[in-house]
Amino acid sequence: MKNRDKTNVMRVLDGKKIFYKSHTYEPDASMSGEEIAALLGEDADRVFKTLVTRGKSGQYYVFVVPVKNVLDLKKAAKAAGEKAVGMIMQKELFPLTGYVHGGCSPVGMKKQFPTFIHQTAAQYQTIFVSAGRVGTQIELSPDDLAKAAGCGFADIVSVN
Repeated sequence: MKNRDKTNVMRVLDGKKIFYKSHTYEPDASMSGEEIAALLGEDADRVFKTLVTRGKSGQYYVFVVPVKNVLDLKKAAKAAGEKAVGMIMQKELFPLTGYVHGGCSPVGMKKQFPTFIHQTAAQYQTIFVSAGRVGTQIELSPDDLAKAAGCGFADIVSVN
């Protein structure tokens, strides 16, 4: 891959000498995470989305959850040590993280926020997260993602 085609996420991972594979697909703004997983030919349990929240204290938090699951705000608040957390407005995402909706990654944000990956990620050899650009995903080990994003694992989704 040419350096100009690399995303900030890929450059961060390269700098940390973390192995990953990039996967691209033809982006469509109306696609769900489950549709993206299907396009990649992957189980939706292994494809994760990145969600940004604000705690009652005003601190921002990042949660990485399987695309087919819903972030449980009470569990997320407990993991973050907050009384409550709420999703940020979509218009706040780019100025805060440097990423657009559908292309947000837990790696390489403008500022590193406390980050939590749903605990089911640890049961897979590799998982997928956004590479920081709509239409591009990276595949890497959950432990390498945790190392790159400086985070840990927690129970943060609603039970289906």
